Order: sequence, then structure tokens, then C-alpha cells
Amino acid sequence: MRQRDETYRRLQAEIAGEKAASLGRAGERLEAALGEVAAAAMRLHAAVDDEERVVLAEAYQHARNQALQARLTLLIQREALGLRRHTLVDQQFPEPPSLSRLLRAIP
Repeated sequence: MRQRDETYRRLQAEIAGEKAASLGRAGERLEAALGEVAAAAMRLHAAVDDEERVVLAEAYQHARNQALQARLTLLIQREALGLRRHTLVDQQFPEPPSLSRLLRAIP
């Protein structure tokens, strides 16, 4: 009986470890995606002509969409693990600004 209990305990610990690792990878993917959004925003801010701005605006929007998808994936994964409150995610990984909001901020 003890061996079965120990096997069960080890299995539960391994499952918990895999859940944590998976959640960590989702966070890392989101962090990388948000880094891409920030880089795209910087390139857009530095654009010198309208043609370049159009191309860079599309790149920003694509990067933002990727980040939003990564954020949704993280939130879904958290919910699947029973984590229903996402205040920490909102604080650590805020949603990137929309293209129109970003463009309004460019002088």
C-alpha cells in the first residue's frame, strides 16, 4: 500500500511540475510577443515618411495580434488550472495599445 501511495504522490508532483512548466512557457511566449510589439512601435515612431509608416503600421498590427493571441492562450491556460483572477497578468503583461491609440501618441 505504501508503494502505491508513494507512486501516486510522485505522479501528482510530476503532473504539477508539468503544469507549472507549461504555464511558464506560455508566459515566456507572451513576453517575447510583447517585446516584438514594443520593437515594432519603436520602428513606427522612428519612421520618416508616410510610405514607411504604412508598412510599419501593418507590422505593428501583426505583432500586436500575435501578442493578443499569446495573452489569450496564457489566460486560457491559467483558467484550465483553476486560476480565475488575472490581475497579476494584467499588471505584468498589459494589453498593447491599439494602432490608432499608438498613432495618436506619435508627434
